[in-house]
Amino acid sequence: MLAAPTPAFADFRVCNSTQNLVGVAIGYRTSSGWVSEGWWQIDKSSCKTLIEGPLESRYYYLYAEDAARGGRWEGPTQMCIALTEFKIAGTNDCFARGFQRAGFQEYDTREQENWMVDLTDGPQDTGALTGAGGTQ
Repeated sequence: MLAAPTPAFADFRVCNSTQNLVGVAIGYRTSSGWVSEGWWQIDKSSCKTLIEGPLESRYYYLYAEDAARGGRWEGPTQMCIALTEFKIAGTNDCFARGFQRAGFQEYDTREQENWMVDLTDGPQDTGALTGAGGTQ
């Protein structure tokens, strides 16, 4: 008997290893420029796929907020966000366009087809972001 090959699992996933609901936004570069989008609500001790299929960019950017305690997972790369569900083209003039600004953490996926980030509690309730690539 021949076994059918297992399809490669390719996507960008975020896991929430905290005990609270977390809202997550992602940023990435497309052929037409920068895009930020959110909010994915990720329940405690669970994961969500933000981008399905093989990753097309090398760098992805994440920003997340703890819904209960107000902690943030952030970084130095500034992008636009909104209070409700959003998909925003461009990173300039966020306030002038009616959006807010937030610092996103960069992840270098090293051109792998899939990537996973684990949101964990960190020092001073600010959280910690960890990323891990997967293999095909």
